[in-house]
Amino acid sequence: MLHVRSIWNGAISFGLVSIPIKLVNATESHSISFRQIHTEDGGRIRYRKFCELEDREVTQGEIGKGYEDADGTIIPITEEDLSSLPLPTAKTIEIVAFVPADRIDPLQMDAAYYLQAGGAPAAKPYTLLREALKRSNKVAIAKFALRGRERLGMLRVVGEAIAMHGLLWPDEVRAPEGLAPDTDVTIRDQELDLADALMDTLGEVDLEDLHDEYREAVEEVIAAKAAGEAPPQSPEPATGGKVLDLMAALESSVRAARESRGEAGEHAEVKSLPQRKTARAAPKETGGKKSTSTAKKTAAKKTTAAKKSTAKSGQGTAKKTTSKSTAKKTTAKKSASRKRSA
Repeated sequence: MLHVRSIWNGAISFGLVSIPIKLVNATESHSISFRQIHTEDGGRIRYRKFCELEDREVTQGEIGKGYEDADGTIIPITEEDLSSLPLPTAKTIEIVAFVPADRIDPLQMDAAYYLQAGGAPAAKPYTLLREALKRSNKVAIAKFALRGRERLGMLRVVGEAIAMHGLLWPDEVRAPEGLAPDTDVTIRDQELDLADALMDTLGEVDLEDLHDEYREAVEEVIAAKAAGEAPPQSPEPATGGKVLDLMAALESSVRAARESRGEAGEHAEVKSLPQRKTARAAPKETGGKKSTSTAKKTAAKKTTAAKKSTAKSGQGTAKKTTSKSTAKKTTAKKSASRKRSA
């Protein structure tokens, strides 16, 4: 059982069934916070609140809320004004629908809360709602008011408790217009196969194994400076060549992922695939031997072609040389005949 302070007390309205509950935060932040200081002497920097009309500092008890109108006029709004709003959700989480979970866009997800049953009378209806959600494989959509405004929420089962995710209103989620590439891009099957191979190699991960390395590094720096020691130095980032070829980048990624998982002996090469009429199949891997054999055959063909070309060239040169030699002999015979006649 969570021993945390509730931030809101009310009830879940489930048709004519009312379930007293307490709302508690389901998450907590472990990020390290810093104070602003004066760098010259380390003194704390604090903000003071002044009334611009009286030009004096005011206490927290003197500060209220006000709405600034378009003409700059400030309209005071008291807590009594807000608490007396004619809203049925002021102290009630009103369930309005049950929908499949995949109907909720993750972009709408906001803060998460646990709903704790408010005492023994709430045990029965709380359990009823929880089991109904389990059996239906649906989530409940509800409206509730918190911190001065009405909100949208999604109720789902987490373990043996009911959790509620605050949801943004649909008009608060921006459309991703103009963000996708505006140029025509052709993705080849070989690139998709390598992307699939990389995804398969990376595989799944247990989220419990992930942790905040940045926070741990900051804690090491703080501990070192508190002890009067030099803070640890960060390792030099690996400097690799700029990869301009997408295929080369994918192959390197697959190779690196396999090496990190102890599969260094495997290669990340792909071969050209035949044209497929159906959906893309699983990626095919080809060993280095086949590629080497193909390269040898290609090289052999080139060498044979070069030899044939050289031989033809040689035969042509030989014919020309023979022709010239024959011409010289004929000329010499004619010259000797003329001398005899003389």
